[in-house]
Amino acid sequence: MMAMSCKDGGKLGNMDNGKYVRYTPEQVEALERLYHECPKPSSIRRKQLIRETLILSNIEPKQIKVWFQNRRCREKQRKESSRLQAVNRKVTAMNKLLMEENDRLQKQVSQLVCENGYFRQHTQSATLATKDASCESMVTSGQHHATHQHPPRDASPAGLLSIAEETLTEFLSKATGTAVEWVQMPGMKPGPDSIGIVAISHGCTGVAARACGLVGLDPTRVVEILKDRPSWLRDCRAVDVLNVLPTANGGTVELLYMQLYAPTTLAPARDFWLLRYTSVLEDGSLVVCERSLKNTQNGLSMPPVQHFVRAEMLPSGYLIRPCEGGGSIIRIVDHMDLEPWSVPEVLRPLYESSTVLAQKTTMAALRQLRQISQEVSQTNITGWSRRPAALRALSQRLSRGFNEALNGFTDEGWSTIGNDGMDDVTILVNSSPDKLIGLNLSFGNGFPAISNTVLCAKASMLLQVRISNIFFDTATDETLSLNCYYIPSVRW
Repeated sequence: MMAMSCKDGGKLGNMDNGKYVRYTPEQVEALERLYHECPKPSSIRRKQLIRETLILSNIEPKQIKVWFQNRRCREKQRKESSRLQAVNRKVTAMNKLLMEENDRLQKQVSQLVCENGYFRQHTQSATLATKDASCESMVTSGQHHATHQHPPRDASPAGLLSIAEETLTEFLSKATGTAVEWVQMPGMKPGPDSIGIVAISHGCTGVAARACGLVGLDPTRVVEILKDRPSWLRDCRAVDVLNVLPTANGGTVELLYMQLYAPTTLAPARDFWLLRYTSVLEDGSLVVCERSLKNTQNGLSMPPVQHFVRAEMLPSGYLIRPCEGGGSIIRIVDHMDLEPWSVPEVLRPLYESSTVLAQKTTMAALRQLRQISQEVSQTNITGWSRRPAALRALSQRLSRGFNEALNGFTDEGWSTIGNDGMDDVTILVNSSPDKLIGLNLSFGNGFPAISNTVLCAKASMLLQVRISNIFFDTATDETLSLNCYYIPSVRW
């Protein structure tokens, strides 16, 4: 029998005399062209190729068959090798990420041990000392969660750059340091196939979440996606860039106004007045960090907006590091004070839970990046059922339509025409042109409709449920009240 080799495309075995025949470069080129047209030709097709291609006329069909077998074998080996190299790169990067996380945890343990010794020493001395002002100052000076009041800042370019640099420092201390005590989010086990390493805050002001993960996208593309918050954050109504200031290091300082939809009819929506700083670190990492603008003077400010509660974003952002072999290692930190005092007490767990923030915002950013990365790597997908970008856009549109109807803002064209007051059923209508584009505005008999208006009836009902039943990655016994909505939309 003939010995076949998958490594040599220029040789083939002759099954009659056991000799090897070497193809000419022209013959190999012709066969490669035919392979890309049809990698597995039938016997009839192989004979036809010999008749139609003069340069292959002296080759027998049996030899052509062997060449195609070897070529398919090499292609399979190449794909498997590429796959294994990609898996190896991913595992290597994840291992590096886990080592950095282990480093951070060790520093946090050391810091907690030092603080514990400090508190123990001063607690013992405080029991013997008088409770004068100097003693109280000495005891409280070492508290980990002490609040620092920053002096008012000038909102000139130099003042804003000072705020930006301070924001960068505080964000990095949360992303890679021990400024916040992070605990692993229940149910989120790190690994090569997981969405990433997800953690939530413990005992800090407001709610905070952090995620570390790998994505197969260039860092500049990651920054572009994450800055477009309305495209991936379902609750984001709008982000307006009001001013852009270039910095000496090639970065930018932007002033933003952002609005978030309310998740329930029982609470007002939230808005933010933000500074966003984009820069490149010395190691080549890209960083985008944000914080609410407060305590500024002699400069731009955003007055309160009707129907919105001004929430605060504490230093948050994204740290994107290029990964060896392509892709990026990303760290995300979300830290907010959503002003839970402004909602009914039964809804406050939604605004005071770091787990909710992680599920709705932090993990949503990672999922968006992973989905786009998969779409980029699958360039030849056809058919509606296999077009994730189109399905993602449809999902975003449906979610936005629901949020618009739920919040019923007048500047989106909604107006209330009825509310029974007893069962909390509200009737709204919307006649804006963008709600009617593409609709068939006529009755079945062909006559035009009398009124081209979208009618929405919405009602809310409180249900007592467990958080773990909604956010499947949590494990908690807390209960809260959620609104369930029935919002049918009809045209009349």
